[in-house]
Amino acid sequence: MRNLLLVCVGGAIGSGARYLVGTWAGQAWGAGFPWGTLAVNLSGSFLIAVIMVLGLQAEVIGQSLRIFLAVGVMGGFTTYSSFNHETLALAQRGQWGLAAAYVGVTLVGAWVAGLAGLLLAQGIASGS
Repeated sequence: MRNLLLVCVGGAIGSGARYLVGTWAGQAWGAGFPWGTLAVNLSGSFLIAVIMVLGLQAEVIGQSLRIFLAVGVMGGFTTYSSFNHETLALAQRGQWGLAAAYVGVTLVGAWVAGLAGLLLAQGIASGS
């Protein structure tokens, strides 16, 4: 139950941070390109790598703080960071083919799922 609370509180903080970074990036660099999402995904990927190495390899961060930061804050900030960490873990284990397959299936699968959701919602909205 404690870990769930850590994840929920961290997730709220991460979601708020995502909103702030996204808003700032849009104002700073314009809305013609998704700069906010890019900034969140790149910084989240960097931060989760730091958190996981310090937590699991260097053992500088304890389990509760790692759960709060990695699963909670980073999970609320961007799920892309988790995807990136998992892909890097596969690569570190020498499973390059599986890592590449995971990237491909995730990107294409997310695009297809989004397209399916778009078409479904448009059909519902138009009454078809």
